This record gives sequence, C-alpha cells and structure tokens, in this order.
Amino acid sequence: MHTPTDEQAHAADVFRAGHHLVLQAGAGTGKTSTLGLLAAGTHRRGRYLAFNKNIAQDAAGRFPRTVLCKTAHATAFAAVGHRYTRRLNSPRQPAWKTGQALGITRPVRIGAHEIGPRALSHTVLRTVTRYCYSADRTLTGHHVPRLRGLDTPGDHARLADEVMPFATKAWADLHNPDQGVVRFEHDHYLKMWALTAPTIEADFLFLDEAQDTNPVLEEVFAAQRDHAQLVMVGDSAQAIYGWRGARDVMTGFDATALTLTRSFRFGPLIAEEANRWLTLADAPIRLTGSDTIPTDIGSLDRPDAVLCRTNIGAMAEVMRLLAAGHRVALTRGGQQLAALALAARDLKDGRRTSHPELVLFASWGELQDYAAHDPAGRDLQPFVDLVDTHGPDAILTAVDQLTDEQHADVTVSTAHTAKGREWPTVKIADDFPPPKDTDQHDAQGRPIPEPVSDTDARLAYVAVTRARHHLDLGGLSWINTHPPAASAG
Repeated sequence: MHTPTDEQAHAADVFRAGHHLVLQAGAGTGKTSTLGLLAAGTHRRGRYLAFNKNIAQDAAGRFPRTVLCKTAHATAFAAVGHRYTRRLNSPRQPAWKTGQALGITRPVRIGAHEIGPRALSHTVLRTVTRYCYSADRTLTGHHVPRLRGLDTPGDHARLADEVMPFATKAWADLHNPDQGVVRFEHDHYLKMWALTAPTIEADFLFLDEAQDTNPVLEEVFAAQRDHAQLVMVGDSAQAIYGWRGARDVMTGFDATALTLTRSFRFGPLIAEEANRWLTLADAPIRLTGSDTIPTDIGSLDRPDAVLCRTNIGAMAEVMRLLAAGHRVALTRGGQQLAALALAARDLKDGRRTSHPELVLFASWGELQDYAAHDPAGRDLQPFVDLVDTHGPDAILTAVDQLTDEQHADVTVSTAHTAKGREWPTVKIADDFPPPKDTDQHDAQGRPIPEPVSDTDARLAYVAVTRARHHLDLGGLSWINTHPPAASAG
C-alpha cells in the first residue's frame, strides 16, 4: 500500500481507540486498502461482510489472517441455510406453476382490471422477496408490490387482500427443509437467519458497500454493537439501489463519522465533475483527484465503455454500435434484454406475457397506448419505440451477437451495473434526460428547469467516476448549461 493519506491515518487512530466508525469513502478513495490498514494495526479477530461474493474474495487476499472475509449470505448459510441445501438447487420453474401449486387457479377482478393467475403468482413471490429484504418480523400487506395500472390505494388494498393468504402459505412452504413447491432462494435463508437474532462472533466487524445494505442485514449488523466494534464503510452518494429494498443506512448510524476524499482513480478534472453531482445530491463529501493521473474531459470517438441510464437505453446503444460494425460486450450479458424482447413478441402475437413489468397488458396496442398517454408509463416509451423500430427478433439477434469483454471494442453497461468498475475512457450515453422546464422564467425570459433529483444526481455521480483518463459527458452535457440556482434542491 502507498503511504496512508492523513484521512486514512486518522481513521486508523480512531479505530485503534475503539470507537464505532462510519467511513464515507468517495469513488476510488481506497476504502478496501483503508480497511486493510485498520485490520493490520490490531491482533483482535475481525469479520468483513460484503454483499457481493467477488468483493469478499478480493478482500480476503488483502486482509491479515485475523480477519474472516465472507458475504452475509455465506455467514447465514453456515448458520441456517445449509439445512435447505436439498431445496436450493431445485430447477427453475415459471411463477405460474408455483402459483398453481399454492392454489392460485382463477383470475381476480379489481376495478377495471382482470388479474390472471400468472400476474397473481408473480405478485405473491415478489411479496415474499420484499419481506425478505426488510427488517420486519412478520409478513404483512405492505410487502405487496404495486402493480402498474392498479394505482389507487383502494385497488392496492384489494390486491393485498388477494395476495396475502398465498404469500403466507408460500413463506410457510419455504420452511420445510426437504421439499416444497416454492423455489428456495439465498435471500430466504438470509431472512430466516436474521429472524433468529444471531450473534456474529468477532471483536470487530467491517460492513462494506454499506450504502446498499438491505434493512434485513443492517439490523443484524447493528445488533452486534454491544460485543463488537462496528465499522461501516461506503459512499452515501452511491446509494442507487432503493428499488431493491436497500436504503442508505450510513447517514443515520450512531458512530464517529469520517471521510475519505482523495481519489486514486482519476485526476482533478474528473474529481471536479464528480463534485458538481455530489453538490446536487447534497452528499456529505467532495473529492480531490490525484495530480499524477492525466485526465481529460471532451468528446470520444472510441470509448472503452458506454454507460447508460436504463436497460432499454443499453439495448438501443448495443443496436447502434453493432450496426456500425463494432464488437460489443454488454455487462451482465443480454438476459434482461432478451426477456423484454420475448415479452414484446408475446404481446405482438396477441398472447399475454408473464414478464413482471408487462403482466397487466393484454396486447401490444394496449402497451403502446399506456406508454404514450399514461404518465406512469412514460419510462416504457423508449422500449416501445425500440421494438416498433427494430422488432423483437432483431433485438434477440443482437443479443446473440454480443462478444465477451476481453474481445470487445467497447463495453456497454448501465450505470447501476458499472458500480465498482472502472475503465480508461468512458462515454455517457444519451438516455440521461435533463430536468424538465417549469412554468417559471428567468430575467432573460428563459424557462427555469426543475432541480435535479437526488436519485438522478447520484446515478450521474456513479457514471462520471468510472473513468480513469478520459470522460465524454455525452448525455449529461446539459449540466453545463443548467442554472446552478435552480439546482439547489
């Protein structure tokens, strides 16, 4: 490791003094090496918890032997999950088959909508998943997800009444270690473990990527406070998984708050760009770059990576790059895109689809109308345009033409999937829209745009901090003309 920065040395001192710690570590500021520094300064036994297996394996090579590096799931598996090994690798089956086995056999009418057994089955399984992500002790109606089209509180309450008996039955089914009708997933035993109020045997605990922690794990971690020294590390400004049940647990955690702000990934120009978005996100840190790393901001003809806001934006980018003759890789492969294309094909052929985003639509025409006219469907418009332009088969063909990253000219990724990654040169795709204009005008008569939302600012921050040497702002260039006064939201 290079000579510790003042911030890293200070963190080591506070840790040695025995305080609980929250470490806000900006993009590329060396958080894992900082944790390594903390662990190396003590003979006590520690545990390092990460959400992701690759991160845990990587950390294991960088910590002394006194620290055990595992994912939360591996810890839960050792305690509870191993009893369910027989069920864990059961074959995948469509949700409607699981629903049928639970007794979901007939459609339900709510308002103007008929909800078929398929949509109901999906909703039941998603209800159980949402409960597993939460810190709640019991499964209740508020775990039932909202369905597109059932937007009034009354409709949603009726949906919850239909779903809850089956969700309760599904959760009971999952407790049988030998057999059952619901496919047993890793999140199920994690929840079961959390419900036992476990004690993690260690003198200190490191929780990495804390800003993306599900409430279920946050509760287990915080409950170790009486017997272990707790260190939470992450970047609140990278909390971009709210939709997955994660919430930023760092800002409210009762501990000494410290920051790591010196980025070893890029030079001052990209740090400055990052700080514009950190300001808009009202984040607790600002970054400084490393003077020794040459960085540039400006247009790029052949970037190493193109980062998109959505899966649909990524699909459009892939189609464009393939048509131009490039060898293209897509992070996380094309499964999600293929699933959307197959769903579109079903709807176009007059069949319903079980794709969770599109279950309520009986036909492609109905989806086109919803995307065009219903404010709640606006985010589906680019998908509809893509399918109307190319057709589902062309999209599926494009997915088949993808290359792996080693052999590609360019990697396409969503900003979400790019988290934790970096490339020498990065271009931001065109699907990051500027804020809409309000009805108000400035002194020159120009419309004043809405403030940039926290969520958009955080995603933009993640995107612009993936580049080491050259960043093409592309679809985020509107920030250059966005009036700073309007962005004080």
